[in-house]
Amino acid sequence: MTYSKIVGTGRYLPEKILTNFDLEKIVDTNDEWIRTRTGVERRHCVAPDETTSDMCVEAAKAAMDDAGIVPTDVDMVVIGTTSPDLIFPNAATLVQHRLGIPACPCIATEEACTSFIYGLSIADKFMRAGEAKCILVVGAECITKLVDWSDRNTCVLFGDGAGAVILKPSDEPGIIATHLGADGQYKDLLYYPVGASKDLHKAGTDEAAIMMTGNEVFKVAVKTLGNVATEVLEKAGVSQDELNWLIPHQANIRIIQATAKRLNLPMEKVIVTVQDHGNTSAASVPMALDVGIRDGRIKKGQLVLMEAFGGGFTWGSILMRL
Repeated sequence: MTYSKIVGTGRYLPEKILTNFDLEKIVDTNDEWIRTRTGVERRHCVAPDETTSDMCVEAAKAAMDDAGIVPTDVDMVVIGTTSPDLIFPNAATLVQHRLGIPACPCIATEEACTSFIYGLSIADKFMRAGEAKCILVVGAECITKLVDWSDRNTCVLFGDGAGAVILKPSDEPGIIATHLGADGQYKDLLYYPVGASKDLHKAGTDEAAIMMTGNEVFKVAVKTLGNVATEVLEKAGVSQDELNWLIPHQANIRIIQATAKRLNLPMEKVIVTVQDHGNTSAASVPMALDVGIRDGRIKKGQLVLMEAFGGGFTWGSILMRL
């Protein structure tokens, strides 16, 4: 049986850092209020002329260097983002061309914060089917361009960035199991109100900003993240005691802690980057993976569970061995 295995990781963060103290000058908030409720201390923000594909390219270069490959080795590109440069062509085609990757399937997927998990799951299926031999998967977000900077309940949460992985076939288990889900009944709890075919006239106005009912999102997120982790473990026949690391979506420290508690996992087994990156939506899981690998905590052969939850609502989890 052919498995797909992550053989390289990389991340990119914009140069500009916005601390909680900087936010105190912009909106009615303070460092203690933000830290105690979200865990965020600082976040990176794109420059006005910086795009999602710009960040994807840099994260991809780092992942390719880590994997020891060149652009001509890649035969498929999958990008998860909810803030693409353009409506079309899709973000993956822009990145493929800019990196000098030969013509190949280019897929862009949009499930808000779960986009990378969906993208990696899609890539895994293509590789297991023998349709690709070297896949670039990126989760990236220019989410701060969608934020209302006068709304202290949302603007303090988000940051920008990109995380990338290189996937190659392996005879030994890499990605062991995936589990995806979604339920549109919750669409009004977390959404962006402007689209190509709906309310486009609101673009560029105060009405075009992320809308979130925080308390309700928290309740559903904690329950769902616990369930989606359990379901992928059961699917693989693996006990949670066997897990070396949990890499959750970095939405909020309270959600992360509550999810770990539901899984009976000590926080020492959880990769947490929300304090430095904020909620980077589709980029949060791959960037946290890269952080954990590069600082030496996550080691080859260890069992890792990645999971995310996003607007829609969407959710997903991936169990893998590095």
